[in-house]
Amino acid sequence: MTEPHPRRAAVTGIGVVAPNGASTESFWKSTQEGLSALGPVTREGCEHLPLRVAGEVREFEPSAAVEERYVVQTDRFTHFALAATDLALEDARLGQADTGAAPYSVGVVTAAGSGGGEFGQRELQRLWGKGSRFVGPYQSIAWFYAASTGQISIRRGFKGPCSVVASDEAGGLDALAHAARAVRRGTDVIVAGATEAPLAPYSVVCQLGYEELSTCDDPERAYRPFTEGACGFVPAEGGAMFVVEEESVARERGARVRARIAGHAATFTGASRWEQSREGLAEAVRAALADADCAPEEIDVVFADALGVPAADRAEALAIADALGAHGRRVPVTAPKTGIGRGYGAAPVLDSAAAVLAMEHGLIPPTPHVFDVCHDLDLVTGRARPAELRTALVLSRGLMGSNSALVLRHGATDAS
Repeated sequence: MTEPHPRRAAVTGIGVVAPNGASTESFWKSTQEGLSALGPVTREGCEHLPLRVAGEVREFEPSAAVEERYVVQTDRFTHFALAATDLALEDARLGQADTGAAPYSVGVVTAAGSGGGEFGQRELQRLWGKGSRFVGPYQSIAWFYAASTGQISIRRGFKGPCSVVASDEAGGLDALAHAARAVRRGTDVIVAGATEAPLAPYSVVCQLGYEELSTCDDPERAYRPFTEGACGFVPAEGGAMFVVEEESVARERGARVRARIAGHAATFTGASRWEQSREGLAEAVRAALADADCAPEEIDVVFADALGVPAADRAEALAIADALGAHGRRVPVTAPKTGIGRGYGAAPVLDSAAAVLAMEHGLIPPTPHVFDVCHDLDLVTGRARPAELRTALVLSRGLMGSNSALVLRHGATDAS
């Protein structure tokens, strides 16, 4: 009697809406070239606030990507999620007709940290400025961090397992891991990812309480992790959505398997306890490698969390060495998010999208704005580095103490 073939989670579709590109193709083109999209904060109502630099999504018109009835009842972070989902499903060649026949076989999982700040602020201003009769009915749901999961499933008719992950910035990776586990347990398809829109005035004021936030007014110097000049991170909006499905099912229908979600683990070390994050992040890496049945030497590239705070950067560099041993000092490390900003829960899913694209193109994207590395890391800077990439490690830490590590394998690896 033969053992049943294990169910494996494959990435078959990617959709990106980011500061450096409102499509997966434009995002990768800018990322591989090391172009920066950081610039002055231009959002209305933010002019007087001390946050000066961010990664804004400028080439995106909600009404051109999403039906008006969904635009008016959702916040900007959900607009990004709906548009990115469409791109991901198109990439996976899963149209409405393809998924409509088996709606209970398709689920949704998203992560978000800031929720719908812009929508919520607008409705609260109406409440206090005009009265309760002027508050729209969607105020009750549009601000909520679970709104994107609900609206994606409603709009597309997906009735499989749906959920939202609330685990700080690291939630983006945890959402992908949640999707992979759902597929392994029997769900055929999960749409998963994270999007954020944290640049509304109310949201920015909340973020000003983070000591790690950079208030530098020079886009070239505002976000420079792993350098002596590191002064914190700059926030960003946008994000990415993935189609994660059972690999054998995907191959049977002729889909392109872009990558496999091979392993994941998460730990917790406490808010802003960056020295302790060394141990927590290293343990997450070790457990993710064990989950993926992957030796440290098999990691070909690391996409770093790269907070931009000296203590946090030092802890991450040491954690990579702790978890990967001698290989940790040789493996190429990159942080392309320095060119677009750190999009909270969306940051690690954008890194994951870049990791899949890097493996496909055999090219490690550079770390914009960073040249004078002061840690014992082989950080890729200046220009992209050609390399044969079969396995990527993506790292993420949250300001409140979450640590997460995800192992991705090239889609052609172990295809049989």
